[in-house]
Amino acid sequence: MRSEFLPFSPPLIGPEEIEEVVDTLRSGWITTGPKTKRFETEFAEFVGSSNALAVSSATDAMLVALAAMGIGPGDEVITSTNTFCSTVHVIEHVGARPVLVDVEPDTLNLDPRAVERALTPRTKAILPVHVYGHPCDMDAILAIARSRRLKVLEDAAHAFPASWRGKRIGTLGDATAFSFYATKNLTTAEGGMLTGDPELIEMARLWSLHGMNRDAYKRYTAEGSWFYEVVLPGYKCNMTDIQASLGLQQLRKIPAFQARRRQVVARYREAFSSMDALQLPAERPDVEHAWHLFVIRLRPEVLSIDRGDFIEELRKRNIGASVHFIPIHLHPYYRDKYGFRPTDFPVALDSYERMLSLPLNPRLSDADVDDVIEAVHDVVATHRR
Repeated sequence: MRSEFLPFSPPLIGPEEIEEVVDTLRSGWITTGPKTKRFETEFAEFVGSSNALAVSSATDAMLVALAAMGIGPGDEVITSTNTFCSTVHVIEHVGARPVLVDVEPDTLNLDPRAVERALTPRTKAILPVHVYGHPCDMDAILAIARSRRLKVLEDAAHAFPASWRGKRIGTLGDATAFSFYATKNLTTAEGGMLTGDPELIEMARLWSLHGMNRDAYKRYTAEGSWFYEVVLPGYKCNMTDIQASLGLQQLRKIPAFQARRRQVVARYREAFSSMDALQLPAERPDVEHAWHLFVIRLRPEVLSIDRGDFIEELRKRNIGASVHFIPIHLHPYYRDKYGFRPTDFPVALDSYERMLSLPLNPRLSDADVDDVIEAVHDVVATHRR
């Protein structure tokens, strides 16, 4: 057994990121400025998008996107119950109604057939979540949206860099929100990015900084002007150059980071594929999985312990694990406001009760991976029925 605890998903920060941040601190410009603009440009080029807006989180990326799309009171937005609460909070924040749907049994992404059943005359947008890094069925979702003239805002907090049938996530819907939180495949500590067509991105840019038509860099540099006008009641969502400094260097390392993630996934698959106690994550043909998370589902008919006990047994063996996610319809706010019952979304409920996420990040050494595999095998062997 390991002598030290293995954290679930720490960031991997090298001297290049530190040097870039120090350069920014010495430059005299630390908020939104030249490095943020560079990061937007380089990120857009990486995913193949025409435009990008750097913001303070994926939550804010979705918020300003919905605002730029004109989504508001009286509108409905369809999304998945199997997601983090921020996906649904932003719908509430703009005054619209979130309409939850169940998920597909293999990928745990929202089910396009459930989306079709949830459509009403008030539906204005679909918000698919590429959960764990596996792309949703975008062909089906976009077909539904086009038939009803609906907007599509993708929650790609887990899905950088992922692809659907050869097309990068970030180039498919009307807009796509990415997360650079500390545990993500690319991190700026906190931060996010919105990609989309130029007109939508420019409207989102207005919403992201108080609705002002000039940002600080345009007002306070030698080439700028003090004059600005507020053209709408915006938010405060801008990324800083300190955050962008991390992102610029992380972006260069993404190919190596992803290669290591895939190596770890291959080790896990080889080690666990013959275990009848575990259901392994799906990877459909014609997709590039971002492998943000490696989510296994326990088979209770094989084991004498539940998911909570399984995680505790891993902790006793110094292995960190987590759960992604508690379905939205189980949280008191949404349960009580909309009258949800646990069984309203049976696929999501069943999966939630059995799922846990194993450590997956590019910092893992071969010895770390060995320790995770040994611990999982030991817990299963010890607690078989």
